[in-house]
Amino acid sequence: MPTYTPPTTPATRCDDAAMRDTLSRFCTGVAVITASQPDGRPAGMAVQSFSSVSLDPPLVCFCPAGTSTTWPKINAVGRFAVNVLAADQQELCRQFAVTGGDKFTGVDWRSGINGAPLLTAALATIECEVADVLPGGDHLIVLGRVTALTPPERLRETDPLLYFRRTYGRLGPSSPGAASASAASAATISSKSASIASARSRSEA
Repeated sequence: MPTYTPPTTPATRCDDAAMRDTLSRFCTGVAVITASQPDGRPAGMAVQSFSSVSLDPPLVCFCPAGTSTTWPKINAVGRFAVNVLAADQQELCRQFAVTGGDKFTGVDWRSGINGAPLLTAALATIECEVADVLPGGDHLIVLGRVTALTPPERLRETDPLLYFRRTYGRLGPSSPGAASASAASAATISSKSASIASARSRSEA
């Protein structure tokens, strides 16, 4: 059986710009992480770095920047909600991607079972408890244990909000329920652009 031999030369550090440009080719969805602070004020931030991890136990993860000012507020509570954004929530995404200010101004939401804000028009919501927080370079890797999901009757049947090469987009053709395998294979990206700084802020706000 072949065995792994570790490299004998030091690892070469990747160029930051090349790293961003290469990884921007990986298309992602966008989510807003929310929590209710002890004083009742809502907290939230937009992220691209969200993923399912395990079914048994049910785990998800996201990766806030180490410099995030919102993550400490969420971590202090120990529970949060993931709000998966729809294609018609691009402006809402920008609202939660900024640092500071009242991100919930004009936003329609209700409290979830764990108290975290659930955005009314989200595609789906996932309520979690913080299971673990691991170091991940200049980011943190937050594992969340799923405690509640959107009831099937409340799931929205519409396109997700996508982010690809610093550009917002949606599945094509644009029609309700286009998130099928056939539509996904024909995915197209809109021409609305965002800056690199805006892209980074989605995991840092």
